[in-house]
This record gives sequence, C-alpha cells and structure tokens, in this order.
Amino acid sequence: MLLGLGVAVTLLARNLLDWLPDDLPLIPGDKPCQVVRDGETVLSLELDQAANASTIAGVGLREGMSRRAVTVALATAMQESGLRNLDHGDRDSLGLFQQRPSQGWGSAKQVRDPVYAAGKFYAGLRDVVGWQRMPLTRAAQAVQRSGFPDAYAKHEDDAAALSLALTGSAEGALTCEVALRDVRREGLGRSGLTPRAAAVRTQVERVFGRQSLGGFAPGGVSTGHMEGSAHYEGRALDVFFRPASRANQRSGWAVAHWLVTHARQLHVATVIYDDQIWTARRSDEGWRPYRTSDPSNDILQHRDHVHVDVSRGT
Repeated sequence: MLLGLGVAVTLLARNLLDWLPDDLPLIPGDKPCQVVRDGETVLSLELDQAANASTIAGVGLREGMSRRAVTVALATAMQESGLRNLDHGDRDSLGLFQQRPSQGWGSAKQVRDPVYAAGKFYAGLRDVVGWQRMPLTRAAQAVQRSGFPDAYAKHEDDAAALSLALTGSAEGALTCEVALRDVRREGLGRSGLTPRAAAVRTQVERVFGRQSLGGFAPGGVSTGHMEGSAHYEGRALDVFFRPASRANQRSGWAVAHWLVTHARQLHVATVIYDDQIWTARRSDEGWRPYRTSDPSNDILQHRDHVHVDVSRGT
C-alpha cells in the first residue's frame, strides 16, 4: 500500500546497528528526488539513494523478478544501508545490502558494486522456497540472516511506493532536480556516439540487459531526426520498446526513471518518453508534456522509445 498523503513518516528510523548514523531519513525533508502520486510527493530521496534504488529495481527487471521481489529488495537495502553504498559495516559487511565477503557473497569490490550486489540478493531470494507467500520481513530475513529479523517490515510501504515507480508501473512518478557539471565537448567515438553517450549505453545495458538501441551509427548520423537534434552530434541514443503496448510501456518508464536518477552521474541532459520530457535544465519542473506536431504519431510522441541525450559541453 502506498503512503498516506500528508502523513509525515520517518522511513529510516534509528538503525539498529551502532556503526550506522543515528538517522538516515528519506522522508520527510526536501531532497532532490521525489516520488510523486497525484501531484503530491510521497517519498523524497537524495540523488545517490535514488540512483541505487533504481539500479536495484533495474536488475530485478533484468532477472525477471516481480515487483514484489523488487519491493523486498528495496526494503532490505533501506534497512541495511539507507540505500547508500557503504564502505563499512558490522564486521566485514559492505555495500547496499551489507553483504559479507567472508560469508561467500563475493569480494569486497564486488559487493560494493550495486549491480552485482542486487543480482546476488535476487539470486538468494529466488532460492528461498515459497518466498512469494511470505511476509516481507521473513523473505528478506531468509536471504540476509540478520541479527534483527523483524527490522525490514517497517520499510514495506515505502519500498512498495518506490518499486511502483521504479518498475515503470507508475508513469512519470519519479523525478530528480540536478545541476549538471561543466564538461568539455567531445567528438564521436567508433560507435558514432560521444564517450559520454557511449557510457550511458553501456550502463543501461549493464543494469537492464541487452536492449534494442538506435539513433546512432559508426561515423555518425545525418538524417532521420529533427533539425539540430543531439543525434547528429552523437550525443543521443534511443532505447526501443516496440510495440507501444502496456507491458512495454512499463519497461520504458523503468529505463526513463533510471536515466533521471543517474542524470548527474552520467551527464544526462534530456529524457523523453511517452509524450513526456524531463530536462536537467528545467529539472525543477519535473516531467512535463512533450507536445509533438503530430499527437497521433507514436514515434514523434516517443511512445515506442526512450530518447536520452547527454551534455554537449563547451
């Protein structure tokens, strides 16, 4: 169940492990990233928390896990680390899920990689017989084997609200306010993308798996897009979700939300999907209508693909 609007809830109360700070609040508070429902903010996160949460969700989708599984994973990371990729913990615990290298979770470097850590959590959850029918706290504890087995339950409502947005089940429900860093202008690489755009491509596919991509080609592209398009500078790529069905729309919004949460890290300037646009330059306005010249055209409305472009630089 989503959070009740207007109810001030402290998502992360005092952590039970004495090596964490006393408070790691996600709500209430004025944070750069917001989960919005019916025009009201139901959850606030810092940029790193939102980026980590969206990666946890993205890996879950890549692994074919349900939204419920993503909720369990998010609630677990909320309790274990406050959705922060910690470089310390109880004994040798590290990362989002406080996984211990000495207990076979992987190397110290691996468990501090959010993509790897999320994948290991889902693998552990999949091995729990009947986890789908368990209360969230039991499912999480079966994977984590924490000294505080009941601690995960208090995060369930907030994790459910977050997973609804990050799995694409709620369109345009997550936005972040960012200020992009100054960067240098880049030329085309071998793929026809600038290095910044190529980094976006690499990271999207690392989280979500292989995608149907377009809008670039070796040597660059010079046709097929509107005048002045970032595609002609190799700064843009399209992630296709065809046909424009409801199921594909959820996948598209999951990627679109992930791109927004990683905008500062990856220098994302623009994301367009499903006739809505988010730009770093006007990120304080969140998602807004795109308004194409032909509202009946799925391609122009970006209903069948997510467009992303990165900063041009100077």
